[in-house]
Amino acid sequence: MTDYALDTPRDHDVPTLPPRTVGDAIADLRAAREEWRSRQDESRDVESFPSRTALERVVSLLAAALYPRRLGHFRGVAAEEDTFVVAKLLAALTDLEREIGHELGYWQREAGAFEADHAATIVRLFTATLGDIRRLIDSDVEAAFLGDPAARSVDEILVCYPGAIASLHHRIAHELNNLGAPIVARLISEIANERTGIDIHPGAQIGARFFIDHGTGVVIGETAIIGARVRLYQHVTLGARSPVGATRDDVRHRHARHPIIGDDVVVYAGATILGRVTIGARSTIGGNVWLLSDVPEDSMLVQPEAVRLERKAGLNLRDTLLGQSA
Repeated sequence: MTDYALDTPRDHDVPTLPPRTVGDAIADLRAAREEWRSRQDESRDVESFPSRTALERVVSLLAAALYPRRLGHFRGVAAEEDTFVVAKLLAALTDLEREIGHELGYWQREAGAFEADHAATIVRLFTATLGDIRRLIDSDVEAAFLGDPAARSVDEILVCYPGAIASLHHRIAHELNNLGAPIVARLISEIANERTGIDIHPGAQIGARFFIDHGTGVVIGETAIIGARVRLYQHVTLGARSPVGATRDDVRHRHARHPIIGDDVVVYAGATILGRVTIGARSTIGGNVWLLSDVPEDSMLVQPEAVRLERKAGLNLRDTLLGQSA
C-alpha cells in the first residue's frame, strides 16, 4: 500500500503519495483558508460557536423532561416522576446555558461585552416558558390525532410522526430565538430538519393545534405567521420573495417577506406560497398551486383537474413526448 509521507507517526498503514503532493495540498488549503478569511468578518469568535452535538443532547433531555414517560422512558411510580423531571431538566439547562454562553462569545467582538449572567438570564426566562411549550406541543399532537384517521394513539404521533417531532423542536427553538439565542435556536431547528425533512425557521410564528401531515419537504420561512388549527401537507413551501433591488443589508430583505396563514387554513401537497401574502381564514389551497397574491377568507384555490385523453390523442401525445426526449 502507498504511504502518505507525513512527518507525524501513524498507528496503521495508509496509502502514500510523494511528499511533494501532500505539501502542495497543504499549501493550497492554506491559500484557500486565507482567501476565505479575507472576505469574511473576522470580528466574530468562531471558536466559540455552539456545539450541534451538545444541543442534540439538550433537546433529548428537554424532551424527557417535557414527556417523562413517553420520551424520557421513565418507568417509576408517579411520586417519583417530578424527581426524574428535575434531574433531566437541570442537566439540560446546564448544557443549554453553556452553549448560549458560547453563542454570546461568538457575537461579543461585534456586539460588545455581555453581562456575566446574560446566558443564565436567557435560560431562566426560557425555563419559565416550558409549561406553555408543553401545552402547545400537546395541542399539535391532538390536532394530528383528530386529523389523521391512520393514527392509532396520541403516543404514536408524539413518538413517530415527523410533524410532531418537528413541532417539538420548533416550539423550543422559537422561544430561544425570541430570547436572543438565534444560533442555538437555528441549530435546534436544523436537528429537526435532518431527522424529518421539515425545515421550519425558529423565527416563524405558529399558532396552536398545528398539524403537518407526512411532512417531508415542508419549508416555513423566518417571518411566516401561521394561525391556529392550520394543516400543511408534504412539500408545502411558505417562502420569501425579496423586493426587486433589495440587498442583503436592506431591511426589506430581512423582514416581513413570508406568508401570513389565517386560522383553519389547509394547504395541500406541493403548494408554493411566496412573499408577504395573506391567506384568509378557513381557506383551502390545493396541491401544486403556485401563489403570489392574497387570498380572501373562505376561498378555495385549485389547479385544474387532470383531463383524460381519448386513446388516439393519448398515443399522439406520447409519441410527441418520446420524440422530444430523444
